[in-house]
Amino acid sequence: MRLATVAREFFADVRAQRLRTALTIMGITWGTVAVVALLAFGVGFKRQMVIRSKGIGDGIVIMFPGRTTKPYEGYPDGRFIRFRESDVSVLRHDIPAIGEISPEYGSRNTAVSRGTQVTRPYITGIYPIYGPMRNINVQAGGRFIDPLDMAQRRRVVVLGDQIDSLLFGNEPAVGKLVNIGNMPFTVIGVMEPKDQSSSYNTRDKDRVFIPSTTYVALFGARFINNIIYKPKVAAQHGAVERAVYATLGRAQHFDPTDHDALGIWDTAENLKFFDTFFFGFNVFLAVVGSFTLTVGGIGVANIMFIVVRERTREIGIKRSVGATRHDILLQFLAEAAMIVAIGAALGLAISWGLVTLASLFGSNEIVGHPQISPVVVGVTLGLLAAIAAFAGLFPATRAANLDPVDALRY
Repeated sequence: MRLATVAREFFADVRAQRLRTALTIMGITWGTVAVVALLAFGVGFKRQMVIRSKGIGDGIVIMFPGRTTKPYEGYPDGRFIRFRESDVSVLRHDIPAIGEISPEYGSRNTAVSRGTQVTRPYITGIYPIYGPMRNINVQAGGRFIDPLDMAQRRRVVVLGDQIDSLLFGNEPAVGKLVNIGNMPFTVIGVMEPKDQSSSYNTRDKDRVFIPSTTYVALFGARFINNIIYKPKVAAQHGAVERAVYATLGRAQHFDPTDHDALGIWDTAENLKFFDTFFFGFNVFLAVVGSFTLTVGGIGVANIMFIVVRERTREIGIKRSVGATRHDILLQFLAEAAMIVAIGAALGLAISWGLVTLASLFGSNEIVGHPQISPVVVGVTLGLLAAIAAFAGLFPATRAANLDPVDALRY
């Protein structure tokens, strides 16, 4: 049976039953939107959360001094652990699996000023490697702290972008002076703005960064606030953490099994959590959308059963003039497929429109940039094809199996 004939008869039935057919098509349309658009927003939201999570650093471990809960080698429990720069050297030397490491001094007790503009940001003393570890990129025209700044204890500073706006407004800051306490510091760089969902002490946009050697000379600091390191291989995070407890346990005289002696924040675990959470979240959205599509498929099956009943006499006439069961089967399967195809096309168009509108209105700062995944579209189309086949198969089989004589008498 020619496709043109099937299409002509399909549209004739649509004109006869506009409301019924429109509602059936809308069921498929909404099911398609539920799968494609919701998963597009889910993918965008996950990517945005990962980007914001990596704002603090990609795969780094932040270690804070804690308090012992076990006596060890004659030392009582309840001792506060204090980090020194010698601990950083020991960790770098004794644990080859650590790729990058930096101490971090910090204080917000000193004012940073320029003229009448005064603020009290978190002043951070660090090594040059700290910038790449913490994803701190400097705007064009500036630079981050380098080894020569460390060796010469230079009074140089890198400003967080929020501090730069407060002190300099729209003026270029690089090469100009700010006062940290009563000491003048030359601005050598301004941090590029970045998304950062998590932080400790304060977000990087509200910090200023100076060489650790300068920090010690300026403030007379004996202890460092925390240590940041990054394993060479992501899979070694657990092994490196155990080695850190063992190494610092020897240096600080605490039991390596005393996990309260150190506070360890492994940012890689955050990313694993996001992967697990959003996998479950997307599965949930897919299941909800699939159920909606299934309900739409049931609607298609129902309308096809009604069509078969209403066109029983027509089927009898076609059989009596030579149409085979195969012709009748294909006719009603094709009509079911057309209903699903129209609904799917509308659903994909609406999904694309929603994603485009979301991008135009700047929702990427909240839920990320929604993106329609080709995989999701492919799976959805496959599911729609299966729904069309099953929704049309049973009514079409019933139509094909009608006895021509009984059909003519209907």
